[in-house]
Amino acid sequence: MAKLPEKTKQIAQVHAQLINTVVMACHNKALLPQLEPVLQSSTQNGWVDLVARIRKILAGSRNSKLLIGLDEEDAGIILAILVGLQDATQLPKIEEQADSKFAAPGLAKMIDAASKGDVKALSVLGDMAEQMASTPGDIRYLGGMIRPMINGERDLKTLTRNMDEKGIKLVEGLLEELANL
Repeated sequence: MAKLPEKTKQIAQVHAQLINTVVMACHNKALLPQLEPVLQSSTQNGWVDLVARIRKILAGSRNSKLLIGLDEEDAGIILAILVGLQDATQLPKIEEQADSKFAAPGLAKMIDAASKGDVKALSVLGDMAEQMASTPGDIRYLGGMIRPMINGERDLKTLTRNMDEKGIKLVEGLLEELANL
């Protein structure tokens, strides 16, 4: 059975909610109405290629050619969906966090862009924060700190209040990345 490479696992972990929801909808078409608003919002936020591939998967395609032409993040999401459809034990756990060394750079770039007025980045971060709010643990706290970070908050103690060691490490990595931008 196919196993995901470590970097792809980390990409998948960041998008665990979406990946699991797509796989569940493939197995139970009654869930499609719940997925549709997420797909529409993702399309509006510029994830057109990703959503087109997800729709092909929902229609029954399982071909690895779906990965051709996608950027690394989108390809990681599609690959995780395809592998998850074959082996549910390979699906990212919604309650787990991504490794900060992989999650921090991308999130920092989006926060930096949003703080400089990039409307698309702000919209994507808004959607991301909304998804994070329904997730247990430190990811929920991370979702709540996105707005303050866009507005310039950089105090580690303020941002990591109520977080455990792993969450603090993620925020430290994020702050380091923001300082480098």
